[in-house]
Amino acid sequence: MSILKYSCVLFDLDGTLVDTIADIAAAMNHALAKHGFPPLDADRYRPLVGNGIRRLAYDALPEDAKSDSRAAIISGDAAQYYADHPADHSAPYPGIIPLLNELKRLKVKTAVLSNKPDTVTQLVIARLFTAGLFDCIAGERPGVARKPDPESSWEALAAMDRTPRQTMFAGDSEVDMETAKNIGCLPVGVDWGFRPVETIRKAGAALIIGRPQEILSIVLGDRLE
Repeated sequence: MSILKYSCVLFDLDGTLVDTIADIAAAMNHALAKHGFPPLDADRYRPLVGNGIRRLAYDALPEDAKSDSRAAIISGDAAQYYADHPADHSAPYPGIIPLLNELKRLKVKTAVLSNKPDTVTQLVIARLFTAGLFDCIAGERPGVARKPDPESSWEALAAMDRTPRQTMFAGDSEVDMETAKNIGCLPVGVDWGFRPVETIRKAGAALIIGRPQEILSIVLGDRLE
């Protein structure tokens, strides 16, 4: 077996492993409509996701209706709907499952770290991936700071017995790149997600990749940084 340059990969979920935008839009639009607010087109959500569901609800509200208290209500209703419909329209991006199977074969530790509510994160992963494919799965939880705070990443690394120097973080947003920098691991941006490439490059991505298989090349040390 080749000597691995990286023995751990941390993955963002939305826009990195799975195209979830249609289900995110459905959940938030259901909650907005319930309270008499207009829905947004699914593409309008692309630049808004990544900072947690309450922030998403706040940003989705009309300008004259934005308030923290209203966002809390909207986000609660959206989270409930999403838990009931975690993957009606979502699917892993092409190439993701073969990549994960190969990382598993190489005994590379893998984790999913999302700002999506933890209950929904667990349901999406359970619906779309084989059990045991990931070593750690964590969404937003009470008392644990969201990305880009490194708290959930440190927890995952400790659980997997890995260090930042052994780890790369693959994500599609500035939040993910900032998280990677905050824990001191390699920040890798993916160009198939919800943010423009220039956004993740400016946020500090050391590499930008166009195919999931390139993650394997980085893990094996076949791609120069």
